[in-house]
Amino acid sequence: MQTIITYNENEVTELKNLQNIKPEDKVWIDLVDPADDVVQNFVTHFHLDQSAVELFTNKSKKPQIRLLEDHTFTILLDIKYKDSQTVITEAVYLFCGKSWLITIHPADVDLIQATRKLLEHENKKLVKDSIEALFYSILAEMIGRYEQVLTAVELTMTDLEEKALSDPVRETIQYLGTLSRQLIVFRRHFWRVRDVVNFLTHMEKDKDEVKYIQMAYDNITQLVELVESYRDTINSVRDLYIANISLQMSDTMRILTIFAAILLPLTLVVGIYGMNGLDLNDLASLPSGFFIVLISMIIITGALFFLFSKKKWIKLRGNKVLPKKEPNEGGTGVRK
Repeated sequence: MQTIITYNENEVTELKNLQNIKPEDKVWIDLVDPADDVVQNFVTHFHLDQSAVELFTNKSKKPQIRLLEDHTFTILLDIKYKDSQTVITEAVYLFCGKSWLITIHPADVDLIQATRKLLEHENKKLVKDSIEALFYSILAEMIGRYEQVLTAVELTMTDLEEKALSDPVRETIQYLGTLSRQLIVFRRHFWRVRDVVNFLTHMEKDKDEVKYIQMAYDNITQLVELVESYRDTINSVRDLYIANISLQMSDTMRILTIFAAILLPLTLVVGIYGMNGLDLNDLASLPSGFFIVLISMIIITGALFFLFSKKKWIKLRGNKVLPKKEPNEGGTGVRK
């Protein structure tokens, strides 16, 4: 599908072919999943650079800009965040000449609605500026969509944080790892986009047109900073998950210790009275070995208790005596 829109200071018109274009018109051509013969017709008509066309043919997705003989070629990515494990990226290819602009992209990327609204309603001054103003506006529109992606990432991190607090399962830490890798990809892509926009800001152009690309540069810089802060947030959520797991493990060990403490006296009694040669019917004739074992157990228990207290593994709680407060010199006493 192809859309041809011409505009000047007086009107914005949609054409079916290139034959009715006026000399004073500026032309925007939007190609959606074009066939090879359609692309070749525009290559011949506008003398597009063949190496740049090959990048489109090879479906290159590396953001970049090229200054060619009579036009510029730019690649940007449209990013859609589906879930914490799926990110969809589609490349948008832009050829910008002196009075024409060609955009090529898949059907999943919609440029027509936003750009047409921009030309017809929101920015009347845009139709008076050169075609580069439209080119910069489309770049700014695509960069603005990245903010929606990061908003979805932020909401996902909030959900994972709640799960890390309420129900810390193993899948949570796996999602955090996947999300962290996605943010690395976002950061690398945003850096490249910022380099492209920064290059455009340093090109010689009309001062009125600089504001379009300057806004895009400010937006992409803020997004890079957001990605950096999100990585710190992911590390915080990961620490929260580990702390919650440790807390649950401590609770489990506490319950097991309570059961062990309950069973230990019973085991001690059973062990003593289960000794061979001990006649419970005649306690007066207890063997001397029984007393030796009993004294040894008391000594071992006392030694271990002293050792644990020394290492401060066991703390003796007592009533702390608070020091008496001395009245301040020159101060007024409190009457009882």
